[in-house]
Amino acid sequence: MTLDTVPASLGLIAEETPLIDVRAPVEFTQGSLPGAVNLPLMVDDERHQVGIAYKQLGQQAAIGLGERLVCGETKQARVNAWQAYVARQPEAIIYCFRGGLRSQIAQQWLDEAGISRPRIDGGWKALRQRLCKRIEDAASQPMLVVAGLTGCAKTTLINQLSNGIDLEAFANHKGSAFGRQPDEPATQINFEHALAKCLIGLTGKLVVEDESRQIGDANIPLTFWHALQRAPRIRIEMPLDWRLEQLRRDYIEALEQRYASRYGQQEGWQRMQRQLANALERLAKRLGNARWQRLQRLQAMAFRAHAIGDVYAHEAWLAPLLTEYYDPLYRYHLEKQRDSRPVELHVGDWESCLDAAKQWST
Repeated sequence: MTLDTVPASLGLIAEETPLIDVRAPVEFTQGSLPGAVNLPLMVDDERHQVGIAYKQLGQQAAIGLGERLVCGETKQARVNAWQAYVARQPEAIIYCFRGGLRSQIAQQWLDEAGISRPRIDGGWKALRQRLCKRIEDAASQPMLVVAGLTGCAKTTLINQLSNGIDLEAFANHKGSAFGRQPDEPATQINFEHALAKCLIGLTGKLVVEDESRQIGDANIPLTFWHALQRAPRIRIEMPLDWRLEQLRRDYIEALEQRYASRYGQQEGWQRMQRQLANALERLAKRLGNARWQRLQRLQAMAFRAHAIGDVYAHEAWLAPLLTEYYDPLYRYHLEKQRDSRPVELHVGDWESCLDAAKQWST
């Protein structure tokens, strides 16, 4: 029987082709292809047993064990899951790690059930290589970096641009000690795949926010990171009151809504408080004990005021956190890079920087 394959093309990702990942859940969790759903041939324990058999007894013994583990009702349940997904997504394509035995078995079982779907030639590994290559290639494209103090709405500016690259969205983390979101941060692999997917359609100039190399649990790929460090930049300068309003909306009000949506109002509120309190505690050594304790008291007072409807009370601890910690730290790094700092094409308020980015882009 000849089982059809399709090339490991970036077009599959750009066109958001439905994908069936038949690898084990532990593999899928570590990193999947964009748009994929995990409908495994073997669950984690089954894969573990087969892997041991392969190492100790060879391929044929491993295949035989796999056939004994996934048979009867178990096999039928796996086939039913694939059938149900293909019924909803008739263009779905199958893949495993290398496009080998597992995806071929899934194809064969589906074919026996009257459904013919191709697999990706080379599987997850081949398409991941192409995604990583897209990031490498992007390092040679013209880039503009959007810089500025904390609270200058750099991410908002990035998202106003068709060629903007929102690295924080791909990492599912806002990049600072307070940047964690209700959902888990992206794995390194999923961060890279999301970045590469965005880059597929962007072959010209790119606009990226000024970031540390690590965002949440993910690191910006080194070649791309070096390109960011060399790129010209624009710098947003906004007054403290304006920045505090942005922080309150993004790090307090929007965060509360995301937690409530995920966990419900009461539990979400408790989780948000713990997150912000823990984030402040992680800065204790850098802040110094006296300053940290003062900010901790102000934060606790703000939580009590927030609970009865006064969300503005958070500015009492956010303002000194900016003026006494984040702003001096940013200016220190600017001064440290004075001799090697990339050229600044424009310095101004948010609107003028947006205009400058649009003008540079065109």
